[in-house]
Amino acid sequence: MHLFPFKAIYLNLDLVASPDTFSEKVKLEYLTYKEHGFFSSCKNESLYIYRIIDPIRNYTGIVACASMQDYLDGKIKKHENTLPTKEQHQTSLLLNRKAVVKPILLTYPTVSAIQEFSNDFIESHEPFLEIPFELDNQTHQFWRVTAPDQIQTLKAFFEEHVHSAYIADGHHRMASMAHLYEGTKGGETNSPYKHQLCAFFPASELDILDYNRVVEGLDDISLTTFMAHISQIMDIEVLLKPSRPREKHEMVMFINKEWFRLRWRKRLMESFQGDEVLLDVQLLNELILENILDISDVRTDDRVKYIDGRKGIRGVSERVDKNSNRVGFFLYPVAMNDFMRIADEGNILPPKSTYFEPRIRNGVLIQGI
Repeated sequence: MHLFPFKAIYLNLDLVASPDTFSEKVKLEYLTYKEHGFFSSCKNESLYIYRIIDPIRNYTGIVACASMQDYLDGKIKKHENTLPTKEQHQTSLLLNRKAVVKPILLTYPTVSAIQEFSNDFIESHEPFLEIPFELDNQTHQFWRVTAPDQIQTLKAFFEEHVHSAYIADGHHRMASMAHLYEGTKGGETNSPYKHQLCAFFPASELDILDYNRVVEGLDDISLTTFMAHISQIMDIEVLLKPSRPREKHEMVMFINKEWFRLRWRKRLMESFQGDEVLLDVQLLNELILENILDISDVRTDDRVKYIDGRKGIRGVSERVDKNSNRVGFFLYPVAMNDFMRIADEGNILPPKSTYFEPRIRNGVLIQGI
């Protein structure tokens, strides 16, 4: 994997009263903010160590530009399909701003040498930029790596040890840049879109949270009939209080103000023994949403709503309680090795299968185009 230093544009905190509000608006108002002096520019090309301090844990990664050729050659792997309309929207934003205001979030198998370099650098240097985000109670810190020998060391670590990286967030933005690169290169070195701003976080520095569902689908089927169908494919246990799944191949269902623990029946699981990776979300989509509730395409059917795990049990239960025809499904988070294996095989995860933490903010470190 090839890393490239860049001359970063970064936020001038003296002019920002609320970093949270600024980050929400900068995606569409970058040019206005830039015109009014909200940003400063680094004079030298650098790599950046990025640490997010969260109440639960800290996350540490590297911000650098990645090669679009690495993406086109399959070294930067995707796990979801993109929609042409969303790609076009991202292209329009990029061409208008002439800047990337949010890095693509990439992950890779953890390399101890990179982690040791980052931790040692943090311990021996002060951050050049520190941004507090009150809503999430987080602080985002950046250290600038400018010495040529240190830049070369980091680049060498990635070239030697990181053979693949995986898109955790930013599929449409990456695809948009790739289309611009392919359309403008007259030889690989001439395109202004040959590099894409990325935040490289090793797998050990990311969390995959659950991504849950609220489904409106009980208008045309009675509760008794629905439960009978579920019992054909899953073992059902009544729960006395709200809960989340404890392990893979277990779900929790909330329906009619009652809670149930569900496990796929043994004979059903045996029929999928040939599958190298079997995700609960795949089984849910096919065996319950499609076969029982007649929802054939979860990408386009607005009866399916997605609730990320940060919103907790209440995020699902409150939505279900608003309408008697709704049912909530809590899924166990996808394992990192399953996520990587699916991407390695060139396969695609169902929509909204993974929710990665931390979330990268708009407008904190920017790549000019």
